Amino acid sequence: MTAGDAPQSIPVGETALTRDAGIAVPLICGPMYPCSNPELVAAVSEAGGLGVLQPVTLTYVFGYDFREGIRAIRRATTRPIGMNALIEASSDTYRKRMEEWIDVALDEGVRFFITSLGKPRWVVDRVGEVGGVVYHDVTERKWAQKAVDSGVHGLIGVNRRAGGHAGPLSAEALLEEVGDLGLPVVCAGGVGAADEFAHALSLGYAGVQMGTRFIATDECRASAPYKRAIVTAEEDDIVLTERLTGVPVAVINTPYVQRLGLRAGSLARRMLRGRRTKHLARSVYALRAAWTLKRTALDDAGSTEYWQAGRSVARIHEVVPAAQVVRACAMAIASTEP
Repeated sequence: MTAGDAPQSIPVGETALTRDAGIAVPLICGPMYPCSNPELVAAVSEAGGLGVLQPVTLTYVFGYDFREGIRAIRRATTRPIGMNALIEASSDTYRKRMEEWIDVALDEGVRFFITSLGKPRWVVDRVGEVGGVVYHDVTERKWAQKAVDSGVHGLIGVNRRAGGHAGPLSAEALLEEVGDLGLPVVCAGGVGAADEFAHALSLGYAGVQMGTRFIATDECRASAPYKRAIVTAEEDDIVLTERLTGVPVAVINTPYVQRLGLRAGSLARRMLRGRRTKHLARSVYALRAAWTLKRTALDDAGSTEYWQAGRSVARIHEVVPAAQVVRACAMAIASTEP
């Protein structure tokens, strides 16, 4: 069986995403810092979805040389995997490192890329040389249009129920706003159960990207307290805080978050608005967020309850194997087909 073959036990619901990614089920395990460990990425791909590696997670959090990290995933699955490229040019050094990571990924056979922030034209050009595909994260039409102008092949529509940096629109409104741009759109945000997955496809989405649901799986190395928090949380327990990155991030409203408050300090807000100071402020926040999330997400003691999650927590009630999530979504497709 080749990497692009569909698992025989899983019904195939063909969409633009399954064709572009070479997968059986139009389901992406969203790239997550610091939760996209190699075992999770491999398990989702092996089950018929698309696991997406996150380079900083692979190297900084789990200590892999990047090429060896990809090969570790490949030892667990021969099916297609993707890579996330955060392309906002915070520095020339970071841009060079991302270029190197993309080149290594291409050399190791990765052909599906999800870009976030910035203009993805250079990634499209680089990946296109070997027939690769690029989907870009968007939250509204103006960013989607820039992505289309950059030549991307598809859009990841991040809606207001997503974890991390959520968008301002509902899944329905976002699809209405960007659906006429001629590219497949993947729904990212608020999907935690198979019936919600099927509903997103019925709206016209080419697939679904789940993040929070895959944190609460056996293969994810997130801490036990983090997983328990997801399983027990309700939709109203998700709040937006500026304290982590300087812009609103969706997190579980724990006592720790309540003590810190949700607004960035006045000095930080001024720096983030300033034309000359915003890049410095973003860099400082990024470094602090990377350290904080790495420490808290993997801490089995649960001493600092700073946990990213989306509103899909309302439908997540147990920790299960990643393959079970993929199979449930596959069966949801089968049950809705005529």
